[in-house]
Amino acid sequence: MEKYKLLVSDPIAEVGLNKLKEFFEVNYKPGLPKDELLNIIQDYVALVVRSETKVTKDVIERAKNLKVIGRAGVGVDNIDVEEATRKGILVINAPEGNTIAACEHTIGLMLAISRKIPQAFSLLRQGKWERKSFIGNELYGKTLGLVGLGRIGSEVAKRAKSFKMRVIAYDPFISPEKAKELDVELYSDLPALLKEADYVSLHLPLTQDTKNLIGKKELEMMKPTAYLINCARGGLVDEDALYEILKEKKIAGAALDVFKNEPINPDNPLLTLDNVVLTPHLGASTQEAQEKVALIVAEEIIRFFKGEMVSHAVNLPIQISPEIMPFAKLGEKLGKLLAQITNANPEELEIQICGDLAQRIETSLASAVVKGFLEPILGEEVNLINAMAMAKDRRLRIVEVRTEEMNTYRSSIRLRLKTEKGFIEVSGTVSRNQERILAIQDYHLDLALSQYMLIAFHIDRPGIIGQVGTVLGKNNINIAAMQVGRKEIGKDAVMVLVIDNPVDDKVLRELKNIENIKEVYYVCL
Repeated sequence: MEKYKLLVSDPIAEVGLNKLKEFFEVNYKPGLPKDELLNIIQDYVALVVRSETKVTKDVIERAKNLKVIGRAGVGVDNIDVEEATRKGILVINAPEGNTIAACEHTIGLMLAISRKIPQAFSLLRQGKWERKSFIGNELYGKTLGLVGLGRIGSEVAKRAKSFKMRVIAYDPFISPEKAKELDVELYSDLPALLKEADYVSLHLPLTQDTKNLIGKKELEMMKPTAYLINCARGGLVDEDALYEILKEKKIAGAALDVFKNEPINPDNPLLTLDNVVLTPHLGASTQEAQEKVALIVAEEIIRFFKGEMVSHAVNLPIQISPEIMPFAKLGEKLGKLLAQITNANPEELEIQICGDLAQRIETSLASAVVKGFLEPILGEEVNLINAMAMAKDRRLRIVEVRTEEMNTYRSSIRLRLKTEKGFIEVSGTVSRNQERILAIQDYHLDLALSQYMLIAFHIDRPGIIGQVGTVLGKNNINIAAMQVGRKEIGKDAVMVLVIDNPVDDKVLRELKNIENIKEVYYVCL
């Protein structure tokens, strides 16, 4: 029987290649130029890449027979997933393959910066024996602050415990139950962790919400004896601010494996400092990790062609009828909105399918809702296939119920999140092919969901809407629509604004400083 033709255009481990050769006719062409890729891609049903090959829209348009793209690694930013989805091409990655490698590299950087190992070796190669210049610090008894307690963060926590370190963590999407299981103290806000930790280690994806998460203000909160470690994603740290802080010795040092722009520019001022350790994105660069990601992707692609379930599909659609699909998309957006207005660690997410929809729907919408809820913090790691497993791993209980209860609309979805501080609710519907939000908490609304929104909890006072509009106008942010939900004149209320542009932290701070504004959230859907 003739084998399917598969192209591998980036270097992958031999164990993965050998596995693929059992099922496919494999053409291994690492370093393939784009013009050649465009010329031959129509001959293949499957493509395997790492980060070098850019699978852009024009490549996908030429790929007339392509059924699946496999990324031997975590990130899929080099693949046009949206275009692949439009063309019915499955995109698969290997999110778990580099967990141990990234964890061990984090520990390695902590030791290297604490004991000044690279600097000492550099001088030794110059023939200088300067022991007194390299008095270091022990990890023993120190406090490690983990920003993100997912797969990699959890593994770092376990190993830090073997050094007899105290481990604290900030992760709004981790349940207290999961933290207790890891013997980690869970902090409810980032500033408290930054002020307490001797080592701050980042373990979260780069999203719109986490970009420059650690800036000048955050760095100045850290102890002067503290160290910053980043093996996660470039862009989480404001490198210009970090350079100034390190240059002025306001913190003890930093160890970075990832950068905003890679490869790092030879003129990057961080390279001039003696209180840093920098490595060229080596977190996943172990023989074992490369073998794992290659094997995971190979096995997943083979499962797909055998008609079996795959576990790491980035864009696999929910198998439901076209009639119900708009409500799956609504559920995902409501989950994403709920996540961005939550400021406490979640424990249980109840998904209520209401009205006629409860009778018509034949399948669960939980995966779509949970994907939306976890995506703002986990980014590309969560998809419709692994969403429920990732919620379970974080000890987030998922409950789905159906009720014939009906509001203004015949069908709706209501999400009720139980957190350590209480409950948060949102509900919505689909009307005339438009997703609409119907309520936040018990404030009634009826407003179309949009890409950019502001949600402000406030006290109902004259002039407050005008003050919000003034701040946005001053910052050149246009308001497309607005609605206020309240129960009683002069009491608590919620203001929802649809805006045309993203807002930054500066604008949010200005809004929060308005009298009678209690809290403001920027929501990006």
